[in-house]
Amino acid sequence: MTALLEVSGVSVSFDGFRAINNLSFSIGAAELRAIIGPNGAGKTTFMDIITGKTRPDSGSVTWGERAISLLNLSEAAIARIGIGRKFQRPTVFEDQTVAENLILALKSPRNPFAALAFVLTGEGRARVAALAAQVGLGAHLARKAGELSHGQKQWLEIAMLLAQEPRLLLIDEPAAGMTLAEREQTTAMLVGIARTRAVVVVEHDMEFVRRLNCRVTVLHEGAVLAEGSLDHVTRNPAVIEVYLGRG
Repeated sequence: MTALLEVSGVSVSFDGFRAINNLSFSIGAAELRAIIGPNGAGKTTFMDIITGKTRPDSGSVTWGERAISLLNLSEAAIARIGIGRKFQRPTVFEDQTVAENLILALKSPRNPFAALAFVLTGEGRARVAALAAQVGLGAHLARKAGELSHGQKQWLEIAMLLAQEPRLLLIDEPAAGMTLAEREQTTAMLVGIARTRAVVVVEHDMEFVRRLNCRVTVLHEGAVLAEGSLDHVTRNPAVIEVYLGRG
């Protein structure tokens, strides 16, 4: 199976510190992957490289069936070809309703007021409703985003990413600050999304990763330390030593 994203032999240093060290990684077009590792393992820099925020010193990052080099593209161009990123803290328009947030994401307009008027009376209405339902916010379209719980804001931002029709989602610590019920719903949501597109989840919560029931990549000192099921990697002596701790 051809990989959707292929990272090969990538390294990058900052002021003499090697943040990413000969890292190779690949993910398929409809795959859920969890990335774990201690602080400083290179998880954020890894995502920065994929999204064009950081340029590596060496290696290659290719995308899609035509193996397009992402290293030649701007951050905006990388987003346009289908890579969406969600940071840990949700960034939504709190004074706008859930529906308005989704409409703005759907159209990416220069004039938001004109775009709102257009989509609310056009065919975008059904798409907005479907996106909200997909993330469990179907009954909250008229609520202001600022009134939502932390977990609901996370879901809204995921829906805003989905509005752009990405082929790959990079999601940073989605379970942080969520209630148990929200975490369970987030698990089901991400598993469902990964049936039709690639999803990479960076997460510290091992129980959340276990519920995802997916392939796990362990990073350490900017390189892949282990890869496989969660049970497989957590039995690896090197992972136990550097991440899980002795005993």
